[in-house]
Amino acid sequence: MLEGPTFLVSRELPTACEQESNWTYNAFCVTSLSKSKTSKPSEGNLVISHSEPNNSNTKKQQDANNHSDSTSLINQIGLDLTINCLLHNSRSDYGSIASLNRKFRTLIRNGELYKLRRKMGIIEHWIYFSCNLFKWEAFDPIRHRWMRLPTMDCNECFMCSDKESLAVGTELLVFGKEIDTNVVYKYSILTNSWSPGIETTTPRCLFASASLNEIAIVAGGCSPSGKILNSAELYNSEIGTWARLNSMNKRRKMCSGVFMDSKFYVIGGVDENFNELTCGEVYDLETRVWTVIPGMFPVAAGKDAPAMSKAPPLVAVVKDELYAGFYEEQEVRRYDKGRNVWVRVAGLPEKASSMNGWGLAFRACGDELIVIGGPRAAYGGMIELNSWRPDESPPEWNLLARKPSSGFVYNCAVMGC
Repeated sequence: MLEGPTFLVSRELPTACEQESNWTYNAFCVTSLSKSKTSKPSEGNLVISHSEPNNSNTKKQQDANNHSDSTSLINQIGLDLTINCLLHNSRSDYGSIASLNRKFRTLIRNGELYKLRRKMGIIEHWIYFSCNLFKWEAFDPIRHRWMRLPTMDCNECFMCSDKESLAVGTELLVFGKEIDTNVVYKYSILTNSWSPGIETTTPRCLFASASLNEIAIVAGGCSPSGKILNSAELYNSEIGTWARLNSMNKRRKMCSGVFMDSKFYVIGGVDENFNELTCGEVYDLETRVWTVIPGMFPVAAGKDAPAMSKAPPLVAVVKDELYAGFYEEQEVRRYDKGRNVWVRVAGLPEKASSMNGWGLAFRACGDELIVIGGPRAAYGGMIELNSWRPDESPPEWNLLARKPSSGFVYNCAVMGC
């Protein structure tokens, strides 16, 4: 147990024969320590000083805080064991743990913990989305916690422009335009702050994108002059660089991208003549070759909406299986890779409304599909987060959370780290 305001561990650590449970015990210690230090002390633990404060005392107190008994915890159990128990803590606790002192803050913010978590297969998925032109929110589906991100420091031109979003590594990238310049803003979970991001080598919007661990690929889209592109680029979030890839076989914009079987797929979109494309393309990262897949995403028959008014395909991958939300029929279909056909597996949540697909988010979140949307009203609305595990039968959507909102999702990305 932790003893009073001194935050000392009052019992010895497990013996060598108990090393398998070391991380469990120490993870509890670190979490309890962070909650104890960040909560208001009880009246019985208050220490009242009758001396007047002065600058030297203030400095001594700051030094004491930076070298508090929480540092003793690192020294007592060792750095390796401290890192090990932090790896198994929920990243929801990282903010509190980072506030303990400099050593913990450095461990949390240098990014090494997330690299180690990825190697060990410890991944938590958070959902980041924007239902307001000026605000971003995050939702932790494990603890059912809502979080508001800091406000982006950008102008109104960027806010009102077409934007794409992408979560890669520990970053959330938002692509947009300021007057006549394409820009990227980057949110880092390490610092909980926005900063200018690295721009793509070819400015673009309305492109396909997807991420795999620390890398992401963008392909196609539209240039600032209106030219539809077939170029592609790879982003490495660990070194912050873009690298050109071989170009796709076909030019397309308003398309969607996913990673499946460690390959990058581009699905749907519109060509130079504003015709809907039914073919897809797959990029092999090992051979660096694009291959066309004819008829991968057929156009819905009998629908009168112009191609340019439709949203990019609503697609997501769970356990290397591709799913799509068909908003016209209000159903979810799974892609049969062997037969190149789509098979109905479930309906969409009843209240998941959209405008030709716009305003509705359809994403993969770990082993589940997530649909974010809701009914809209003239005066306010409601946003709902629904989840479904595709291997469950019969299919049933689970309402994760709901809150007052516009009911229209402008951008959405899922970050797993």
